[in-house]
Amino acid sequence: MFVGKYNNSIDDKYRLIIPAKFREELGSSCVVAKSLDRCLTIYTVDEWQKFADKLDELPMSNPAARKVKRHFSSSAADCDIDKQGRMTIPQELREYARIEKDLITVGSNKVIEIWGKEQWNSELDPESGDMLDASKAAEGLEIYGF
Repeated sequence: MFVGKYNNSIDDKYRLIIPAKFREELGSSCVVAKSLDRCLTIYTVDEWQKFADKLDELPMSNPAARKVKRHFSSSAADCDIDKQGRMTIPQELREYARIEKDLITVGSNKVIEIWGKEQWNSELDPESGDMLDASKAAEGLEIYGF
């Protein structure tokens, strides 16, 4: 399980150093793709396959389902992780997530999120440092057992 938040950056070759706590579970390869919140999601190969299988279950007759499939599948990139725990973030994905140098790596249970630092900070309440509208976002989640 991936948990925690880490401040890091990409180097001149656009490589991200995966936090040491995440490396063993992630292995030597992964899939990185656009998320829905202007961040990137890193999946283990197994988790990506599970996610892709769910995408395949969406009805092709539904225009919204086709757009969701395209959003994730067209942006997905297979990435290798070198012996130093680094992976290269493709340019299209860096641009989407507005990653320039500094970034935030967030464990999100079965996946890892990569945020450009400015984008991450724009999601935070300036006074408390908490995610904006977290309580509002939680409203309505009781249908999922929360």
